[in-house]
Amino acid sequence: MKRKEFEEELAKLHVELAKLQYWIVEQGLRVAVVFEGRDTAGKGGVIRRITQRLNPRVVRIVALPKPNEREQRQWYFQRYVPHMPAEGELVLFDRSWYNRAGVEPVMGFCSPEEHERFLRGTPTFERMLIDDGIILIKYWLEVGPDKQRERLAERIKDTTKHWKVSPIDLEAQSRYYDYSRARDTMFANTDTPESPWYVVPSDHQREARLNCISHLLSLIPYKAVKREKLVLPDLQDDGYVPLTTPRNEVPQLY
Repeated sequence: MKRKEFEEELAKLHVELAKLQYWIVEQGLRVAVVFEGRDTAGKGGVIRRITQRLNPRVVRIVALPKPNEREQRQWYFQRYVPHMPAEGELVLFDRSWYNRAGVEPVMGFCSPEEHERFLRGTPTFERMLIDDGIILIKYWLEVGPDKQRERLAERIKDTTKHWKVSPIDLEAQSRYYDYSRARDTMFANTDTPESPWYVVPSDHQREARLNCISHLLSLIPYKAVKREKLVLPDLQDDGYVPLTTPRNEVPQLY
């Protein structure tokens, strides 16, 4: 897809996302969307396109760092619970509790027993969220091995993208099929009727972003909320005289 066509379609979706945002606030909905997938699959890109035109007071991104020492000793799901949406909020998880289904077992960051306990407990945890009224949506972005390698090489070459690459990210390429097995096990245990996984093929990023946003809009029935018409007032005229004292003004380089 050419950039111009992509931007035209994205602009249409942004209008609909704005309508959805007002509807979420009006109806007091609580929406949590999980984005998972391999490194370079495009999770961050989809999330940025969703939030690009939305109110950060309504739409929050949750991207948690590595758990600290205390968090490693608590109930596994505990660190995610405080980030769940309140009424009138949409929360986008850039990776989530599903770290324990992918990177942790593949890289040896959890024991087989912890992994198995996670797989058993996750459907119950998610059922609790849904029963409490949270709309939970889960996306898996799937990228092929050749495209993943291409994107990793691009990140290594581009200094502005070095922050996106870690030794673990690089090792993900050599363990591509280990991640595939972990993904298959995750789907087998956590793809439930109440909380299904939706797979987004993401070798072609622009199409993937549009497809994912369009699908998200289709999952939450919404209507345009009638809003008060806004009228720009006249500038006040009260004889104000600007200060003439020197100020620390930024140099006009452009």
